[in-house]
Amino acid sequence: MRILLLSNQPERTTRLLMFKTTLHSQGHEVIVPKFSSRGWLQIAKQARQVLQNERPDAVHLFNVPDIIFHGLGKLKGSFYKKLIYDYRSPWGVELQMSFGPLARLAGEFFERELAGAADLITAVNRPLADKVRAYAQANDKPLFIVNNYPERSFLEKSRTAATSDLANERPIVFMGRISRQEGIGNLLHLIRKIPEQTFWIIGDGPFSRWYLRKLPKNARFFGWQPHDKVAGLISQARICLIPHSKSLLTPYATDKSVWKLNEYLLLGKTVVASGVTEEEKRKNLVVVKAGRLEEAVRENLMRDPQKLSAEDYRFWDRNDRIIREAYESL
Repeated sequence: MRILLLSNQPERTTRLLMFKTTLHSQGHEVIVPKFSSRGWLQIAKQARQVLQNERPDAVHLFNVPDIIFHGLGKLKGSFYKKLIYDYRSPWGVELQMSFGPLARLAGEFFERELAGAADLITAVNRPLADKVRAYAQANDKPLFIVNNYPERSFLEKSRTAATSDLANERPIVFMGRISRQEGIGNLLHLIRKIPEQTFWIIGDGPFSRWYLRKLPKNARFFGWQPHDKVAGLISQARICLIPHSKSLLTPYATDKSVWKLNEYLLLGKTVVASGVTEEEKRKNLVVVKAGRLEEAVRENLMRDPQKLSAEDYRFWDRNDRIIREAYESL
């Protein structure tokens, strides 16, 4: 089967690239386009041109922002045969958080359109599966849940030391986008409340310089790091953090969908997290309200993480059978 994997930035969409590897291994021909622009109108135009040129058997669309692919369903039968809608983020809810309830209605209009056009739906976790299935346009569609788990190679990469001059540090680690949505305010508050501990901040964002302009001396900012090096840095952590505030997104951000949470747990680290939801009880995962982050961190500083057994590891290849079944159902 010739399959086109489509998103607004296909070559940078982690979940899309994970599907690419699996589909290749299952014998499919996989096409991942690269767009010359980040502008929504230009991406929409170029996506249609790619469809016209490639004529794939199936298009697997990874959502957000859904408006880019308005009208894609009308091209089915002419430029491609089957459409899979991967619901990996509640775009309408995200719009509501930024622009209010009317924006959510607009965003969910496009979600409904794509769900209705799809022959099959994939979702990243159970809450998102339930949300998209609640749309009348989607409630009779086959739906498969494909969780966001790391590749086995991430565990191997963790054995590479970060840098020799930091080898003796056992920091509290935050990895992610430097933004309000990912809890930069909660993180900075925590750094100031626990001055005796070293914190590492790994990641970047358009306003990182502004957020970190008065960074306390007990924090080290690494900026963006390649994924190979990230594994080595995390391996040195005493505790890993996800300091989100509770929001409309909290029910949809779970232990089965947040990449970095699963990377932390895979390396056997204690994870103190707020603003996320547990679908499954996991070893070394401590979920608290944002107001209890300091207390939870202090409680776990001197505790060793629980030892992982074989059944505690969550790898991407757990999804191989589900992905095969989804495509065979087409």
